[in-house]
Amino acid sequence: MRKAFVKKLVELAEREPRIHLLTGDLGFYVVEPFAERFPARFINAGVAEQNMMGMATGMAESGLIPFVYSIATFATLRPYEFIRNGPVLHNLPVKIVGVGGGVEYSHHGPTHFGLDDVGALRVQPGLSIITPCDSEQLNTAIEKTWDAPGPAYYRLSKNEGITVPGLNGRFEIGKIDFVANGQDALIIAMGNAAPEAQKAELSLAQKGISATVALVSSISPRPEDLLIETISRHRYVFTVEAHYINGGLGSMVSEVIAENGLNARLTRLAVRQVPKGMVGSEQYLCERLGISAKDITDKVVSCLNLAAR
Repeated sequence: MRKAFVKKLVELAEREPRIHLLTGDLGFYVVEPFAERFPARFINAGVAEQNMMGMATGMAESGLIPFVYSIATFATLRPYEFIRNGPVLHNLPVKIVGVGGGVEYSHHGPTHFGLDDVGALRVQPGLSIITPCDSEQLNTAIEKTWDAPGPAYYRLSKNEGITVPGLNGRFEIGKIDFVANGQDALIIAMGNAAPEAQKAELSLAQKGISATVALVSSISPRPEDLLIETISRHRYVFTVEAHYINGGLGSMVSEVIAENGLNARLTRLAVRQVPKGMVGSEQYLCERLGISAKDITDKVVSCLNLAAR
């Protein structure tokens, strides 16, 4: 999605001179279209994410719209206090762009995995968290939210050319998108976990199990009304995310179920262990960490078989 993001940002910057792009000394072979078209509006802040966030806060305070671009964990955890004390406390339109959520930087090791970014940011009031599932939805999400008055975090996949069949670029803040409808189970997926959820739905269909697949791309504000309505129609609910078990999508859905007294059994598929010593392809890591399509399929089958006894 990185190139799709920069292409969209250039398009927006053509008509909005307040848009600036800051990067923490990365994004080479990605950010050049913006840097070359708007050199006066591009800043490479170096490997200094706290300073970069401080710069963006001052820019936003002066009326600009800064987009701050880095790897997901570097964009959120390194400057975390600066995000809280700047854009959040002052409700400024700093747009944080985190690339490679989950284990997409697979061969770089755990220091580059974005497994706690959503959980860390979700506790900050007024900070929108947007997790597009593919490049078309990213375009829609940026178009609809770039000029919102408060801060936002966009969690982007670093993989290019991702397309989620049936999504067709739909996005609304605080909404859910459905790409399959079934009666036996509800699978709720966040962002870059959508392809695995769809694969699982097809695998389940071959086993005679029909599943609804709901994609949540607006984590904050959470799509509470739609979650209540959708969960109320299903007894078995499964959340899938490339994130630690605590703080992300599964925690958010748990809150909705508990706070509204919904009668649903929830199973969370997420990363439950620190993946230290693990490197390899993204697919290999998803399988090792229990968030692959096979893991989803096996868990749904297991739960339904247990319920039928």
